[in-house]
Amino acid sequence: MATKKVTVTIPEDLLDEIRADAAERGLSAYVAEALRFKRDRDRLLELVDWLQEEHGPVTEEERAAALAELDDLDAEHERRRTVGGHDAGEAA
Repeated sequence: MATKKVTVTIPEDLLDEIRADAAERGLSAYVAEALRFKRDRDRLLELVDWLQEEHGPVTEEERAAALAELDDLDAEHERRRTVGGHDAGEAA
């Protein structure tokens, strides 16, 4: 992948923390990953805005149902981790 060197200004205390966290990967890899994460989050927020314009805001009931489904999925993933995964033929 092509790369390009740029200059950015970062508060010194933040830079010290990032350097400590990024030690093995390197500062450039850490910053690139953070920028990708931010870009992806911005795109998701744009999608949410568009969906709400098209279909209206999410109701509390819809939100509660979605959170309950996520809890169920988390519980299933945890169950699979504790019992050693799933069989090759079992649906994920």
